[in-house]
Amino acid sequence: MITHRIQQTHWFFELILIGAIVLVTALLYLIGFTVATAVLFALLPYLIRHLLLLGQLTRLIRQHHRLIPPFPLGLWGDIYRAIAHYQQRARKGRKRQLRFSRRFREAAHSLPDALIVLDKVKRIEWANPAAAALMGILMPADQGRYFTDIVHSLPLRNYLLNGDDTRPIELIPEHNQSLILSVRVTPFGERRKQCLVVGRDITKVFHLNLIHRDFVANASHELRTPLTVIAGFLENLSESTLTPDSHQRPLNLMRNQAERMQTIIEDLLTLSRLELEEHASEMTTVAVADEVELIVIEARALSGDQHLFVLNLDTQLELIGNQRELHSALSNLIFNAVKHTPLHTVITINWHEDEQGACFRVTDNGPGIAAEHLPRLSERFYRVDKARSRASGGTGLGLAIVKHILHRHEAQFSIASELGVGSSFTCHFPAVSCLHHSPTCQ
Repeated sequence: MITHRIQQTHWFFELILIGAIVLVTALLYLIGFTVATAVLFALLPYLIRHLLLLGQLTRLIRQHHRLIPPFPLGLWGDIYRAIAHYQQRARKGRKRQLRFSRRFREAAHSLPDALIVLDKVKRIEWANPAAAALMGILMPADQGRYFTDIVHSLPLRNYLLNGDDTRPIELIPEHNQSLILSVRVTPFGERRKQCLVVGRDITKVFHLNLIHRDFVANASHELRTPLTVIAGFLENLSESTLTPDSHQRPLNLMRNQAERMQTIIEDLLTLSRLELEEHASEMTTVAVADEVELIVIEARALSGDQHLFVLNLDTQLELIGNQRELHSALSNLIFNAVKHTPLHTVITINWHEDEQGACFRVTDNGPGIAAEHLPRLSERFYRVDKARSRASGGTGLGLAIVKHILHRHEAQFSIASELGVGSSFTCHFPAVSCLHHSPTCQ
């Protein structure tokens, strides 16, 4: 309301000035001036006032002065007041930005992880104090230097060039080779042309995982030999004519449990071997359709022909990978469908190409799996129904093996399920690893 009254006052002042111009023009005309001369002399003070106020406003803005009352009368007062309002909003915005920036820096400085902001050509713009300890980057001395000139690592250089932000890489910094860092680079900034580098110290976790892996591998290896001896003696005793019939049932139970333990040990050794290297070796061309048909023959024997198998296989689609590992992954998925679904379940196996590359999917119409179990299915020894899994001979390691094999082949693994409808296990292989006559996978 007050602003409206002020605007009315300024307009009234302008009308007074215009009225004065008209009056002066009339007086000058009456005393003998021509119309043009009278108008010019009457307008001259008005124009001079506008020029002075415009010059004053330009000077104040150029010198970054705050516009404060009292403001000129007339329309120039509205202009001054509007600019002062925007100046006030800008000051508040800058204060908020400074507070946010200060809080961000305080939070970044307190983080134990290294944070480095790179410009579009991978030069260092900013880094927090943890970057000095973890990566040897000192601010402000290293500001403007190329990141790879300080952190010398060929995998890191390739990682930056490829722009793959889906997974981190591990490296050992030159300035402190007792450290093992997990480094992730993500696009940053308004146009995502900058990069945010996050370096995390995983030395303790790495060594703990190494100790755990070595323990599992060594323990499994040491257990395999005595267990083989025990299984051999049990087999001899159960097949001997001297063994009383009353001993056959406990001997068969012991043989079954020994075979189950051997299966667990073999799976643990397989997992340990898969964890030694990130990428698969001994890559060959694998005819997946042929592998699946062989596995299904074994699966039918496992189920006693009590499951119905539906195969939709593209026989022309092949993969470049490790044949033994891929056979293990595919067989685990198919055998799991047999072991963990009731008799007469329909198991559908698809192998085809799609927009992502190559897709292998095992689908069943069994009882399904509750949603809370899905994120943990690929963990070691995790079972949805422990009693039922043990009864079916499952070790709880099959999906963990599948996940590691697919990771080594740069493939994606996903699980979908709905109670009362069934489950679907999908493997997506990248287009660069598949061979096909069609243009999708070449």
